[in-house]
Amino acid sequence: MKSRRGVLAASATVSAAALAGCASRLPGVGAGDDDDVPTTTTKQFDDSDTYVGMVYATGGLGDDSFNDMANRGIKRSRVEYGVEYKNEVPASPDEMQDLQSGYAASSNPDFDLAVCVGFLQTDPLKQTAKAHDDQRFMLIDSVVDRDNVANYVFKEHEGSFLVGHLSALLSTREFAAGAGRTNPDATTVGFVGGIESGLIKKFEAGFRAGVDQVDEPVDVQTTYVGAFDDVEGGKEAAAKMYDDGADVVYHAAGGTGLGVFQAAQERGRFAMGVDSDQSESDPRYANVIPASMVKRVDTAVFQAVGNVVDGAFQGGSVNSLGLAENGVELVYGSSLGGEIPGDVVDAVAASREGIVNGDISVPTTPEGN
Repeated sequence: MKSRRGVLAASATVSAAALAGCASRLPGVGAGDDDDVPTTTTKQFDDSDTYVGMVYATGGLGDDSFNDMANRGIKRSRVEYGVEYKNEVPASPDEMQDLQSGYAASSNPDFDLAVCVGFLQTDPLKQTAKAHDDQRFMLIDSVVDRDNVANYVFKEHEGSFLVGHLSALLSTREFAAGAGRTNPDATTVGFVGGIESGLIKKFEAGFRAGVDQVDEPVDVQTTYVGAFDDVEGGKEAAAKMYDDGADVVYHAAGGTGLGVFQAAQERGRFAMGVDSDQSESDPRYANVIPASMVKRVDTAVFQAVGNVVDGAFQGGSVNSLGLAENGVELVYGSSLGGEIPGDVVDAVAASREGIVNGDISVPTTPEGN
């Protein structure tokens, strides 16, 4: 693909100093062989047709979850499309607009697409996309209504419903596998969220609705840690839930969720993964992960990049991916999945079918349960 623009927009709304600061953080586009640790050294660009700039969520790479799924998508794009890419991880949300603008202002290389990972990028991108209306952007997990932004959102509540149903079914019976076992004296499950927001509330809402799918009463404990990179906070939150009787804890907390798995191992209970199959992405915890709610962020990134490569960028679109679109899914754990009783697997499969065919309506807010 040749350059998408002949001349950069005037960028009157972005100060020269800010752009200079961004440029200093754009060392170039490598092949990503550094396994996605942002560099600070200048690299020479290869003769590639397509360049993609990645701005990740604040949880950072190595979260074995949301960011790593996005990274998997751009790596696949490199292999199948020959694109080159640059990774940037903001230290805080305050850096997001500078990183977005840095990609838009760059002319060496001329980035064909800037991928903004996570809902916290929404407000910065509203300004950046307006200031750089000749730059193509992709936004994951939110919507910016501009012709130069392709938006990808997911029906996290649908996948989380299946996790809630599975968790409740396990909690209402004596079940032991790997390093975990349920507590026969309690029917309790838990949910640990990262930053309390409308998006993460969708995970909680679906989870609660799935729990309610069982006939027996099951208590649901909920805690929001307030960050996506607080492993110790996740561990403390989950440990308290286990100590209070929880058999299974589901997290929607990015890197914070690693602490949930640690607590599950220490307490001999179970934890559900999110975004990727976390029994595979971090096998250290496979012996306590019965299943994960996989969110195909990698597919979304690959699709968006492919559209740019094909000259079919979907600016102004909102792509909503749920169970029917294979955008979310419950995936049983690599170690414990085979231990799940058959009647439980069948019941969860029936719930999936009910959601897809419209017989089960899943709420998007906890209050909707």
